[in-house]
Parts: sequence; structure tokens; C-alpha cells
Amino acid sequence: MTATTPPDSYAPAASTTPTRARQRVSYDRELVHGILDGTYLCHLGFVADGRPVVLPTLHARDGERLYLHGSTGARALRHGELPVCVTVTHVDGLVLARSAFHHSINYRSVLVHGTARRVTDEARARAALDTLVNAVVPGRAADCRPADGRELAATAVLELELAEVSAKVRAGGPNDDPADLGLPHWSGVMPVRTAYGTPVPAADGGSRPELPAYLRERIAG
Repeated sequence: MTATTPPDSYAPAASTTPTRARQRVSYDRELVHGILDGTYLCHLGFVADGRPVVLPTLHARDGERLYLHGSTGARALRHGELPVCVTVTHVDGLVLARSAFHHSINYRSVLVHGTARRVTDEARARAALDTLVNAVVPGRAADCRPADGRELAATAVLELELAEVSAKVRAGGPNDDPADLGLPHWSGVMPVRTAYGTPVPAADGGSRPELPAYLRERIAG
């Protein structure tokens, strides 16, 4: 009897199966989506001119598709297709153990392998850019000037299907060795959180005085 992948999970692949800490790996679709949607910064890895390159860039998920922001000036992004590896990571806490060896980090991460393809249709590219803008600040795309033709020509939008995907999570306290439990060192977890400060208007004086509702909600959230 052939095993099938549940519809709420991604199928494991050689590229998404780790060699260490396999107990932390998950292919749960809801978990993966939550990690991807919880931030807008990813790292895009590819090979250019025979050398590995990793670039920080913006990402946004639309269903089972990931949009990636780039520049048409980048040599590797001028091609229609590009084999890539995308990683997204949230740091949730610093794990301080009694021994240096067992120090760790609580995190949630997603790894995506696949072939990224350039979005060349203008309407789809504009929609993808709106999705990217709203991934950073929900509601912002409707409250700014959209890209003109020159700006659109200078922007590369890549799309990557979510197929070879896995999540990896580390949570909980330190894993001190039993022999170290009596050592006189503090041991535990220091939580790490991201917070938004008060928006600062543009220095040119042309910014409207009142904060848009979507920014007020961002601060309050």
C-alpha cells in the first residue's frame, strides 16, 4: 500500500529532510504558512557564476505561491528561471544553559527549495508587488502611488511554488547535562520579541499629520 501525504501537510523530500534534530521538523501546512506570514524578510540563496550567493529580500505568500522581490539589475535574476533555496527564521528566545555547549536559540524556521520564475505579465507583477507591500504593512498598497512603467521595468518579481517545504522549530528550556545541574550558573530562556515604535513623519514636512488607521493598528498590535 502506497503512503500518501495528508492534504494538510507537504510531502517530505530529500532537500527538506535534515540530518540533525529531525524531531524538530514538521511538514504541517498551517505551521509553514504561519511562519512565512509572520515576517516579511527572507534569505534567497542561489548560484551565480559558479559561486553561492545569499541575498536578504522581501517575500509574501499568496496561497501556495511565494513572491520574492528583486532587481532586474541583478545578473542572476535576469533569467526566466532560477533554482533557489529560501529561508525564513523567527528568533523567539535565547537559551542559556549551564554549559557553553548546550546554549541554543528558540526559533521557528521554514526552508523552501524550488525553481523561482520571473513574473513577466504586467498585471500579475503589479498584483504581486501589492501583495509584497501589504506583507510589510497591511493596507499600505492602497495608500501609496503604484509603480510607474520605469519603476516596474527595474523591479524583478519572482514566484516560487510551495512544494519542497519544511518547517523546523526549537522551543523550551536548556538541555543541561545531569552532571551540570549543580553548577552555580543561571540557566533559562530570555524571550526575544519584535516591537514597532511610534512612526516618525518624513522630514520634508509634506506628510499628512494624522496617522493612517493601518499604522495605528500596527502600533497597537
